[in-house]
Amino acid sequence: SAVGIILVRNEFDLKTAIDKYSDTVKRICYLYLKNSYDTEDVFQNVFLKYALSDKVFESSENEKAWIIRVTMNACKDVGRNYFRKNTVPLEAAGMIPAEEKEDFEYVRIAVLKLPKKYKDIVYLYYFEGYKADEIAGIIGINENTVYTRLARARKILKDELGGDFDE
Repeated sequence: SAVGIILVRNEFDLKTAIDKYSDTVKRICYLYLKNSYDTEDVFQNVFLKYALSDKVFESSENEKAWIIRVTMNACKDVGRNYFRKNTVPLEAAGMIPAEEKEDFEYVRIAVLKLPKKYKDIVYLYYFEGYKADEIAGIIGINENTVYTRLARARKILKDELGGDFDE
C-alpha cells in the first residue's frame, strides 16, 4: 500500500513562508554549505519540515527564528556527513548571491573562514539584523556569550581585513 504524506499547513501558508524566508534560507545554506546542490536539498527539507509541522507561531519573528534554527541544524547535519567531509565542493564560496550594489566579496569570504561558532553569530547579527538577546534565543546560548563571540569575531575580521568592525 502507498504511504501518503499529510501536510499540516495549507498550500497558501506554505507558499507565503517560502516567499518570506527563501532568501534567508538560501543565504544560510550558502554560508554553511558553499554549493547549490546541498543548498537545494536543505531548502526543500526545511520547507517540507515547515509544511509538516503543527507548531503555532506567536509572531512572524518567532516563525523566522524557527526557520533559521531548522536551516542551521539541517546544514550542520549535512556538514557531519562523512562523504561531505571528505570531498571538495565544486563551487567556490564566492557564489553567494549578493543583494548589495557594491562588491564586498572579500568580506563574505572572510566571514566564511570564521569558525562556525562565530560565523553563526556574525551572520545573524549583521546579515539578518538580530539583536544579541534574540541570537541567544535562536542558538540556545547565553546573551553574554553572544557579545563575547561577536567581539572575538570582529577582532579576527579586523586582523584579517583591517578596518573597523564596531557597530
